[in-house]
Amino acid sequence: MDVMRAILERRSIRRYQDRPIEESVLAKVLEAGRLAPSARNEQDWRFIVVKDAGLRAKMVDACLGQSFIQDAPVHLVVCANNVRDMACGQPARTVDCCIALSFMMLEAVECGLGTCWLGSFDNQAVKSLLHIPDDYQVVAVTPLGYPDEQVEARPRKALDQVVAYDDGWIK
Repeated sequence: MDVMRAILERRSIRRYQDRPIEESVLAKVLEAGRLAPSARNEQDWRFIVVKDAGLRAKMVDACLGQSFIQDAPVHLVVCANNVRDMACGQPARTVDCCIALSFMMLEAVECGLGTCWLGSFDNQAVKSLLHIPDDYQVVAVTPLGYPDEQVEARPRKALDQVVAYDDGWIK
């Protein structure tokens, strides 16, 4: 599979098969995150793999009642402690973690796995549950597992609605 095909096939999956993820497959997904670029190549992120069924059940409350995540055999929690803003004004930890999780999500598609980017969670609750140090911020969470649903592609805007060239701002 090439990258564009993975991009085209990626969906937000909310139903997962009752099937464990092989360690070799999980390692490929995590390796994709490890290899992602980061500001100043600092690689300040941490990837927490939540496999324990009891912890996954507690993650439902920390993720504001999104009960579907409990059915995924793994949750990936991406966090970082780099609190500096880059010269462009964006927080390095947010950008770095988002790039890393995007790489992991595309590798997950390659491996036949599904994900669903969660931005709706209680940062403190996740940190407390997983014993994440206070100086780290949880940036994103995703369930990870073999999909148990076929999800249709959602509509996307046309290129001319989102792309501008030179000084020709999009109207």
